[in-house]
Amino acid sequence: MAKINLLPWREARRERLKQEFFANLGASILGAAAVVGLGYFLMGSAVENQQARNQYLQGKIDTLNNEVKEIAELKSAREQLIDRMEIIQGLQGNRPVIVRIFDQFVETLPDGVYYSRLQRVSDSVELDGTAESNNRVASLLRRLDNSDWFHSPNLSSVVANPAFGEQANNFSLKVALTTPDKSGEDAE
Repeated sequence: MAKINLLPWREARRERLKQEFFANLGASILGAAAVVGLGYFLMGSAVENQQARNQYLQGKIDTLNNEVKEIAELKSAREQLIDRMEIIQGLQGNRPVIVRIFDQFVETLPDGVYYSRLQRVSDSVELDGTAESNNRVASLLRRLDNSDWFHSPNLSSVVANPAFGEQANNFSLKVALTTPDKSGEDAE
């Protein structure tokens, strides 16, 4: 006998295609969700990795900044020490100068002249004294002018002082100080 299919085959086919469509749609949605999830996971992992690298670099930068601060403090301390050393060297170098100046006062003092007051004012010395005569004062001025340690003697006053003799005079003068060069000093 011949088989006749009386079932509604079109509806069955439509139902089967519909089920295949929904199965494919579900598989596509699951595949897209898996791709999105994988992408999210990979991006999160990359972000965490980069944050870890940034924290490492920031730690190193902080360490280097601290070292730079320490170096700046050390440089400042070094500069202060150098300044102190220069001051000390200047003081050590100028220490014998006052002795030399007094020695020059003694060497330039002619007979018959006496100092009563010496006062240093910056780079000059004010002198008060008594001389037996005007010639002795003139001799003192010449000797001071010829000295390597003094220059430009300036006589400010001469007043008669009969208590020390007929021609005795009190005088006041000012003389500028100078430091001779080392070559002339070494030759002595």
